[in-house]
Amino acid sequence: MRKTYRAMQVTKPGMLELVERATPSPGEGEVLIEVEACGICGADAGTIENVDPAVLPPRVPGHEVVGRIAAVGPGTPARWTVGQRVGVGRLGGHCNACEQCRRGQFQLCTNQPIVGSSCDGGYAEMMVARSTGLVSIPDELSSEEAAPILCAGIATFNALRKSGAEPGDIVAVLGIGGLGHMALQYARKMGFKVVAVGRGQDIAEDALKLGAHIYIDTRVEDAAEKLKAMGGAQALVTTIGNAETVSELMGGLAPQGRLMVLGVAKDPLSVSTGQLVVGQKSVAGSLTGTPYQSERALDFSVLTSVRPMIETMPLQMALDAYRRVRSGDVRFRMVLVMGSSE
Repeated sequence: MRKTYRAMQVTKPGMLELVERATPSPGEGEVLIEVEACGICGADAGTIENVDPAVLPPRVPGHEVVGRIAAVGPGTPARWTVGQRVGVGRLGGHCNACEQCRRGQFQLCTNQPIVGSSCDGGYAEMMVARSTGLVSIPDELSSEEAAPILCAGIATFNALRKSGAEPGDIVAVLGIGGLGHMALQYARKMGFKVVAVGRGQDIAEDALKLGAHIYIDTRVEDAAEKLKAMGGAQALVTTIGNAETVSELMGGLAPQGRLMVLGVAKDPLSVSTGQLVVGQKSVAGSLTGTPYQSERALDFSVLTSVRPMIETMPLQMALDAYRRVRSGDVRFRMVLVMGSSE
């Protein structure tokens, strides 16, 4: 076991610094992961741009982590062994003691760390993780491919599963980015008639290649009216943070259609009570998923050949990679890879 490892930590808001840290030992019910890949998510901004190192210890971001177990702490279940390839997503492992855990709603556990936010994440060569948050990674997926599925993949996979739509129904995906490009693929493989909704023609070709049957450009068409003319969408999965745009598109839902909210908006979501009552429409939020559900998403990805479209950059270029993600200059997910010092 090496004594130190490299990590990119937040030194001040908006800045990441490459540092050398002492290799930690896993505690009770924990494992030490030698990280192979870590995806960059837009949600990392909450740590990189808002954490104050003067108040909290310098934090290592990253919550799409894949690597191999390097050490196992006491009390860790025997299913997790040294050398095994595992992943960790946004939710860092349930406590098995709170009311939500007792109900089996592990994703709603109130006592679990938020990886890369309340605990150190995967912009590093080593990471300690709770064993309850571990996800087994299929051999058919590379670490770089698997990493984004632990966030963008499971979020959209679960949202579609909970949407109430059935094969043959129209499902619309609003926002064709890191989340949306996964949603289009899953929706097509699940047997839905897939409508992609985006801004501009530059993304149209990609949307159709990823699985959309139809692309609606909101710059030239009224997306809600276009969906209504088609009979309405049984489910609308929104991945964007513009509440006004989401509200406008709700008119394109079919009777008893459901809006699945993934993108977090700063502004309140305006919903017509008439649409909810007369059309019996509904709005639901969807939060990633449990480790077991993440494994289902990974297995489904293998079974149906769904893969994230990724670009990779070495760990020490994490700040440049993050800035590219924030600028929108990535199609469609950025992944940091470890082991390169060049």
